[in-house]
Amino acid sequence: MSAPSPTTTTGAAGGTGVGARLLLEARALVKRYGRVTALDGADFALRAGEILAVVGDNGAGKSSLIRALSGAIVPDAGEIRLDGRPVRFRSPIDARRAGIETVYQDLAVAPAMTIAENLFLGRELRRPGLAGRLLRLLDRPRMVRESERHLAELGVVVRSPTQPVETLSGGQRQAVAVARGAAFARLVVIMDEPTAALGVRESAMVLDLVRRVRDRGLSVVVISHDIPHVFELADRIHVARLGRRVAVLDPRRVAMRDVVAVMTGALAADELPPDALA
Repeated sequence: MSAPSPTTTTGAAGGTGVGARLLLEARALVKRYGRVTALDGADFALRAGEILAVVGDNGAGKSSLIRALSGAIVPDAGEIRLDGRPVRFRSPIDARRAGIETVYQDLAVAPAMTIAENLFLGRELRRPGLAGRLLRLLDRPRMVRESERHLAELGVVVRSPTQPVETLSGGQRQAVAVARGAAFARLVVIMDEPTAALGVRESAMVLDLVRRVRDRGLSVVVISHDIPHVFELADRIHVARLGRRVAVLDPRRVAMRDVVAVMTGALAADELPPDALA
């Protein structure tokens, strides 16, 4: 069952919270791969200005849900709405054009290229005039300046935007990938396991970066297996199980053990106190 959505005001991590408008919704999504049903009537609701964590056991349908929302797969049935309007993403490019950026777990950065080149990867800036239109020459100085600005706005500290990504730490590489998403997103940034394989210090740096992305006015979806990080970061927690949303929980009013119990099916959402539901 899907949790009800009461109206209150402020989210746990300081976001716009429960009273904000629905920005990105999915209703009854279905996705099958042969005999395997990855999404079985999945619902989803992201509010404006919040950090929504998506959690679930392996096989819960988290990846398929996020891939549908980011345009990487086309659902077999169901509806996706963006700011109240039905949308149909046939590719990640469609989702990007609509204002949704995704930061994947493998980061998709080019290690031998510079930070600036990675930030503008696939969106390279051309020189003005004939040099850009006919010769397709890149405006590298402008890309460096714009990269400096984007990184500074998010508080990302690096030696120089001309530094090769392969010289960065794991946390800094993650920061570059997040900065790229935040630089071009107009509405939503989706992050897949942003602190995976990072140490304590670098994880804290990335969590702070996620908050700064939200503070810039973007809505953020974080897929994570790290429940303590989820509680530290999220305004609400979307719990997926067996291809469906089984609960949306308030991290201020529910215990970590109960979130895990709902994830695994040991506890039903309606067995929780009513104020645990978000």
